[in-house]
Amino acid sequence: MNIISRRDAIKGLSIVTGASLVSPNSLFAGSAKAEPLGVALVGLGYYSSDLLAPALQKTKNCYLAGIVTGTHSKIPVWRGKYNIPASNVYNYENFDSIADNPDIDVVYVVLPPSMHKEYVIRAAKAGKHVWCEKPMAVTAEECQAMIDACNENKVKLSIGYRCQHEPNTIAFQKIVEEKQLGKVMHVDCAAGYREDRTNHWKQKREMGGGVIYDMGVYSIQGARLGTGMEPIAVTSAKIWAERPEIYKNGLGEIVEAELEFPNQVKARIKTSFYKQTNFLTIQCENGSIEMEPFSSYSGIKGNSPLGEINFPYRVPNQQVLQMDHDAQCIMDDVPVLVPGEEGLRDIKIVQAILKSADTGMPVFI
Repeated sequence: MNIISRRDAIKGLSIVTGASLVSPNSLFAGSAKAEPLGVALVGLGYYSSDLLAPALQKTKNCYLAGIVTGTHSKIPVWRGKYNIPASNVYNYENFDSIADNPDIDVVYVVLPPSMHKEYVIRAAKAGKHVWCEKPMAVTAEECQAMIDACNENKVKLSIGYRCQHEPNTIAFQKIVEEKQLGKVMHVDCAAGYREDRTNHWKQKREMGGGVIYDMGVYSIQGARLGTGMEPIAVTSAKIWAERPEIYKNGLGEIVEAELEFPNQVKARIKTSFYKQTNFLTIQCENGSIEMEPFSSYSGIKGNSPLGEINFPYRVPNQQVLQMDHDAQCIMDDVPVLVPGEEGLRDIKIVQAILKSADTGMPVFI
């Protein structure tokens, strides 16, 4: 399987007390073997506009080379701001002709989840490497089709889990991996914020909406990275809406679930579009790792009996690290840190949570 083990990914990073002794940009440093890669952003909403595009002005291994949008009014704004040539601007109808553009090496799909499968597969067939935002897709079957398409066309697929490239996240994984506080006994994790939009894809089931697909993936990641294991079952789950006029017909605004891992390790997770919450507590035999916040765009930090975990940086450095590292893996032709299989794992768990909440029964994964 095309994946770097967590042990390999976190080797070489020492836990420090107090301020950062390691620059975040040095964690995945390498000497580039080619010119920087050209990236085309597909979908120019908030995440592309406010985070990815600014981050691509700071990356060393890649740069913003093109855009794909269905909103014509955005084109002159983006072209003027980022000096994008007309030949590197596409819409959703002529997207496939990107295959003939040597300026574009990577297509970054930043669309609603229901559209991920189509554009990942189209990008792969165009011979472009693919980065795809989370959640990877709506079903495990869609995820597998995306993985298969990228493998068949010999391009790399990476999922946009920025936190897995982030130094504080790597630091707590190192403690868990090396059992510096003994075995993990239990994990509590929550991720959420107040989502007040009413007509966004996040409120539309058919577009991959509902909190479990968005913020829920962070809590699932917290449980998986915090235990260093994969869950074997969802033992219970509950889904509800405090504002059913917005999250209609059973669409989840709040989700709580319990995951069971090997060796009887349990994780309680919660995710919410109703109120702000962001923490990860990893209870080990000899003390606990407390990360709060654990998945924000900046300010991630924590403590354990071993000392403070705090590698400070400014937004959008997570995205800079993520894209520079993914580009380096393409240039060096080595496995990416967060391949499609990682996104597939989370969507399998999402589907198990939905089934458990619907049936009221445990669901094996």
